[in-house]
Amino acid sequence: VQLQASGGGLVQAGGSLTLSCEASGNIVSINSMAWYRQAPGQRRELVASINSGGTTYYVDSVKGRFAISRDSTKNTVYLQMNSLEPEDTAVYYCKAVIWTVVTVLTRGDFWGKGTQVTVSS
Repeated sequence: VQLQASGGGLVQAGGSLTLSCEASGNIVSINSMAWYRQAPGQRRELVASINSGGTTYYVDSVKGRFAISRDSTKNTVYLQMNSLEPEDTAVYYCKAVIWTVVTVLTRGDFWGKGTQVTVSS
């Protein structure tokens, strides 16, 4: 199983970006998908998550500005980021809890490589 994230970049404060993360490989089903971020010298934090039923969670600092969604037919999660602030600058990582089959059915946490988001003031 692999997760491929894309969509990061450089944007001015107040601007918008959309991140995408597609899961591929031997996937039986995906429980939840999420976005984390890690700024230099900071711990990695959960930004937003969405479960198989569509229930979402957002960290307080992004509520009202970010929106997470998923396309189950494409095994893809999105993060629409609006009204970006310099404090949102970080490497963003996607994570998915996935049921897969190696020799037996197994549930595991899978991470994508990060994508850099830089917001200039």
